[in-house]
Amino acid sequence: MKNLLLLFTLILTFQISTVTAQKTFTIDGVTIPRTIQFQSKALSLNGGGGKSTMWPGTYLQALYLSQLSQDSKYILDSDSAMAMRIEVTSSTVSTPKLLKAIDDNFKKTYPGNIETLRPKIEEFKSYFMGEISKRNTFKLIYSPSDASVWIYKNNQLKGKIPGFEFKKALFGIWLSKKPADQKLKDQLLGK
Repeated sequence: MKNLLLLFTLILTFQISTVTAQKTFTIDGVTIPRTIQFQSKALSLNGGGGKSTMWPGTYLQALYLSQLSQDSKYILDSDSAMAMRIEVTSSTVSTPKLLKAIDDNFKKTYPGNIETLRPKIEEFKSYFMGEISKRNTFKLIYSPSDASVWIYKNNQLKGKIPGFEFKKALFGIWLSKKPADQKLKDQLLGK
């Protein structure tokens, strides 16, 4: 009877722990949600990693998809909802360095003529103006319903940038053939 009671307690504890674990995930000591709600749809965590060379300072990034995949080309070409969540984990981040990194990484990873996207890149950078501090969270969410990337800072919508090609260029920073950070690409793809 004692053994049966012990077994029942262990199973109940495991079930409670599993339910809690399903709602969040920890990467490099930072707890992130396993899903993001967007336009009444749940996007699921595909993968994530920290300490990216994409952004100056230290960040934790997580990729959310409507259909999980390890195929970066499929993800980039997909006209389905997806999101990149970026959480600042260091107080060494500055806005000027961040804006330079955005420019540098678009140039490095976009396979076409980057100047065709220059107005949209400048608009994108404008949403990162102002103070950036530790624990700020940015969400870059692609919406297929209006073919726009929605930019959020700390859950506040800063703006939208239209265009499927811009979405491909933006997510290509992390997922293209020549990404800004190969290790992070692998982590985002769950490899």
